[in-house]
Amino acid sequence: MRFSSSAIVSALLATGALAAPTPLTKRAGVLTAKSYADFQVSDGVAGNALAEVQAKFPIDTSNLANVDPADAKIISDARQTAESAETDAFNPAIAAASGDAATALQNGKIKNKVLKLQLEVLDLGISAAQSGKDNSAKIAQEQKKLDNNIATDKKNAGQASKSVQFSG
Repeated sequence: MRFSSSAIVSALLATGALAAPTPLTKRAGVLTAKSYADFQVSDGVAGNALAEVQAKFPIDTSNLANVDPADAKIISDARQTAESAETDAFNPAIAAASGDAATALQNGKIKNKVLKLQLEVLDLGISAAQSGKDNSAKIAQEQKKLDNNIATDKKNAGQASKSVQFSG
């Protein structure tokens, strides 16, 4: 039996096309843009801020290059909003409060810092993974701050934690 060279080449190309790796498809978005009041984690009690943040922002950190661009934008925007809440709402509220109210607000601020810094580390990691830009020094700097605030939150476990009114 004789095969023509074009038939053999066609068969090889077809087989090669089936075996060729397929490009990665972006993961579908898992986040929805929300107001600060809906994604803040400061209310309740101190001690579990990181888990609360991860529940509100369930991003697969094992493959940051595959994070949906809409999710990356939500993370970046939420980080900026959390930072504004800290400077524009928590700081003045703590300065005006005293006693247990000040302590609860301070615990809320620490939980807000965990939120802000976790989102910053995620944002920097996504940016690095998707652009190839080396953000490792900045990530390490922000991770150190995050770790310190997580430790403070855990040290205050069980204490009351209070959010602030902030529109963002």
